[in-house]
Amino acid sequence: MRGRARAIGLLLGVATLLPASSAAAGLADRVGATFALMAADFIKAFQPLEGIVVDVAADLIYLDLGEAVGAQVGQEFTVFRKGNVFTHPLTGKPLGRYEEVLGWAQVRRVLARFSEAAFVPAPGKPAPRAEDGVRITRGRIKVAITPVLDLTRSKADVRRVPYLFATVLERSKRFQVIDPLAVTDMFANGSVRVEEMLARPERATRAARNLEVAGWLVPVLIERRGVTYLDATWISAVTGTALFSRRQPILAAEATEEQRFPWEPRVED
Repeated sequence: MRGRARAIGLLLGVATLLPASSAAAGLADRVGATFALMAADFIKAFQPLEGIVVDVAADLIYLDLGEAVGAQVGQEFTVFRKGNVFTHPLTGKPLGRYEEVLGWAQVRRVLARFSEAAFVPAPGKPAPRAEDGVRITRGRIKVAITPVLDLTRSKADVRRVPYLFATVLERSKRFQVIDPLAVTDMFANGSVRVEEMLARPERATRAARNLEVAGWLVPVLIERRGVTYLDATWISAVTGTALFSRRQPILAAEATEEQRFPWEPRVED
């Protein structure tokens, strides 16, 4: 409970430093605080993980990674083949092996001791085979956060939401977030729309190449039976398709307000 309070307090503290009208600040803060509670699922999906291919069947490959080691549906692994050893030019000591990237594996099904994944080939590379390697890098995952797609009738100013999301992801040490202002400008000039990230894979992959990111995080606000939800979807930069999504009701104003510091002004929708 204390961890949740700290996460929400951090987001709301950062939020006061960003420009926004007081009339619209409330919903943005609530969306940011809601994402703080679901962000652990995204962080967990991108923990460093390495295994091998154990079998290949057409466009499916099977990995020796199951539930016990953290494999889960929606993960995207790089598939590689180890090559010759390279050595230190002076001492001759082995330093590692060359690697050839064959493509990517998008996990579709996870069992106790192995997982099944769709294989996405890299252009001009050989097909995978048993004993090829797969990994989620130990380096930070580069991600772009789109502006909020608001499908409700709130008409609230939620332009600060990508900054709030970025704060959470950056602090996890697993993500490198593209400057939200640069991403917002790309959408503002009309060259691409947020809706296209969800519906047109070719547009998502093209825009991802321009930014050199591994994926998109698309926040969507929807309303069902009087309840507003945050839907956060991760889209692959490789295929432009949604790998996984998390949905949660937006926190009530009271739940976020009580986490604010005493000197912070109240927010109103």
